[in-house]
Amino acid sequence: MAEMTSSARVSIGRLILVPAVISLAITLLRLAGELQNWPVGLFNPSAGGGFAPIGITWLVLIFGIYFALRLARAGEGPASNGRAVAFALTGVVVMFTGGFVAFAPEPDFPGKRIVGLLIIIASAVIQFSGWPMLAKTLLAYGYAARIPVAILMFFAIRGQWGTHYDVLPPNFPPDLGFWPTYLQIGFLPQMIFWVAFTVTVGALFGSIANAIANRRRPATRAAGG
Repeated sequence: MAEMTSSARVSIGRLILVPAVISLAITLLRLAGELQNWPVGLFNPSAGGGFAPIGITWLVLIFGIYFALRLARAGEGPASNGRAVAFALTGVVVMFTGGFVAFAPEPDFPGKRIVGLLIIIASAVIQFSGWPMLAKTLLAYGYAARIPVAILMFFAIRGQWGTHYDVLPPNFPPDLGFWPTYLQIGFLPQMIFWVAFTVTVGALFGSIANAIANRRRPATRAAGG
């Protein structure tokens, strides 16, 4: 009964509110840094961002752990820690497979980008079998973090701002037109790939952190008893 009462108080909206605000703030900081030509090591304006540390990708690891521990304490943990970790690991393999199919130059076949994106989506769907509440939370956070980026990229590509939000990837056709360009490098990556990445990688780090925390709790209780 106590577990049901605590879990009933879990609100995904409240849980992701502060992380979403932090993500938006970092997105805007990243944009300002690139527009103002701040150090490239921190604000890389090249296509893809060059793994610049000022960005929201790394937050997935932190917030995946944060969401997992908060949910577990509220009685919304996974049915099995091992099952949650196993599904998360499987999802990561599926996600990288989908990324290879979608974006690698070979093998080339009709509709390979669509097939790859469907495989990437499957990597996120898998997480609902391992830890449903964590997957729902990460999905909500993923969209909360990535929708502002998709909107920002619309204006950046339209205005050619010279940031990593609008610089074309290597070998990308420069004369494709605005809408096809935006859909391929802006909307679809943000709404599909990066959201799936958030769910899958967040679930992996969150599930592992929760499993470790659960192993430590009995030892702590035994020492205290």
